[in-house]
Amino acid sequence: MRQEHENDRSANVEIGQSSRGRRSWVWWVGGVFLLLAVAAGVVVEYVVHHAEPIVRRRVIASFEQRFNSPVELDALHISVFKGLQVTGEGLRILRIAGPERPDAQEKSMGGAGGAAPMLSVKSFEFHAGVRELFEPTMRVAVVRVSGLDLNIPPKGERGQLLHHDTAKKQPKFSIVLDEIVVSNMTLTVETNKPGKMPLVFPIRNVTLHDVGRDKAFPFEAWLVNAKPVGDIHSTGRFGPWVDDEPRDTPISGGYSFTHADLGPIKGVAGILSSTGSYAGTLGEIGVVGTTDTPDFSLDTAVHAVHLKTAFDATVDGTSGDTILNHVHATFLNTELEASGKIVRAGGRHDTREGVTDVSGHFIDIAVTSDHARMEDILELAAKTKPAVMRGATTLRARVQIPPGKVSVSKKVRVQGTFAIRDAMFNNAKWQDTVDKLSVRASGKLKETESAPADRVASEMGGTFALADGVVAIPKLHYQMPGAEVNLAGKYSLDGKAMDFSGTVKTAATASQMLKGWKSLVAKPFDPLLRKDGAGLEVPITVHGTEDAPKLGLDMGKLGAEIFSRHKKEPAAEGHD
Repeated sequence: MRQEHENDRSANVEIGQSSRGRRSWVWWVGGVFLLLAVAAGVVVEYVVHHAEPIVRRRVIASFEQRFNSPVELDALHISVFKGLQVTGEGLRILRIAGPERPDAQEKSMGGAGGAAPMLSVKSFEFHAGVRELFEPTMRVAVVRVSGLDLNIPPKGERGQLLHHDTAKKQPKFSIVLDEIVVSNMTLTVETNKPGKMPLVFPIRNVTLHDVGRDKAFPFEAWLVNAKPVGDIHSTGRFGPWVDDEPRDTPISGGYSFTHADLGPIKGVAGILSSTGSYAGTLGEIGVVGTTDTPDFSLDTAVHAVHLKTAFDATVDGTSGDTILNHVHATFLNTELEASGKIVRAGGRHDTREGVTDVSGHFIDIAVTSDHARMEDILELAAKTKPAVMRGATTLRARVQIPPGKVSVSKKVRVQGTFAIRDAMFNNAKWQDTVDKLSVRASGKLKETESAPADRVASEMGGTFALADGVVAIPKLHYQMPGAEVNLAGKYSLDGKAMDFSGTVKTAATASQMLKGWKSLVAKPFDPLLRKDGAGLEVPITVHGTEDAPKLGLDMGKLGAEIFSRHKKEPAAEGHD
């Protein structure tokens, strides 16, 4: 029994010693981990404490060297838990110095009287390895920027946009950027020309790849166009930047312009899409592309047509001015060729009401066509449907649209000439009048006694001018079998008013155009109504509306002409 007690006591002692040994080992291991954690915390604190000023200096030094300008940075934050994570706010770069602005570096960017920053960034962030922090060149794969405003000064004040002075000592530490992703960017190209407003480009997103000073770099951009409202996606290559003359900086690429709502352009409607490519320099970009608008319409008609164009243009990327070298447009069965210019006309102008800002463009285009249809043109431009007239048409015109907030149909100005072949009126009353007049004018009245008159195709041509929704036609020549009509007057595109006057010359005499006793009564008047080889020449008027036209003789003018001819004939006989 005693022996068993001694054995139990010995076992308890061994167990206690073993338990104390395990607790001691746990405390040692825990202590080591605690020391490592403290050491890690000290290291992290040291890295963070020293990394922020290092990175801050590198960011500022890189921009100051590249832009030759003082730089401000409001805040910079660093996290090292997942590599080196850097975020910053309030980055500002003053206007570029250069020889024309020797005092630029002395001005405060934040002061009330200082120069506005050339470049300002709301926030940015990038990620890099901790080891790269202590290398001379820190390479950053992607920098993400939000809220960037870039203001390009006028030529005489911009100096060098990307400064590069090989004689100047380069910074000891620098940052190399492989890719820059920018969201919510605004590019403003300022001007010192009187009456001109700055050129502003809102850019939703842009990505710059393999960014460098002395080489071209790829880019991808998404823009929201202001007018017409639509999305633009473009990819291409830009650079290298030309300091002495930025307009000579190369650029090339392709674009797509989708869901462009023409509605904000007063007087025009439709959804446009466009694709194309471009190449050249900022000051002279050659653009080749196409547009497609399935539902294009003007407010003078509100008749939608499918409009397609193929164009070749030259664009000044620093002003927005565009030269249309050639445009081929098609709608319905009509083809148009055009060339001209679209010049930015924004600026401040003195008016009777005071100084006002006028934005927009001045459009000046020459239009020609040898393959047009008059019914297509009237379908697009006039409210009446069906169109008043149909026929093959040739056209030569100059179209001018000044800037302003009024409807396009109210401010457009068109002057030109036209010719219509095989013209016929869609209005049955009008065509019946023409058919009957042709029969009478040809002296074939008896041939139509047993059958209705055949439909007559006519020829028409003249000059015209469109303004304020009204077409003025100072010279209209209308030729039909047996008759020739010369008119001058006006016609509203809504079809609600027309007023023409002129003369009708016929091959037949007055008596040949009548039957029965009316022909006998008219016989004595044939000599008085003859003129310049025509069997009959009488003044006429055309007025009323498209739905209710009224064609008649101008009796007052006719009587005066007869009296005048009667007086001249005896005098002429006495002289002989």
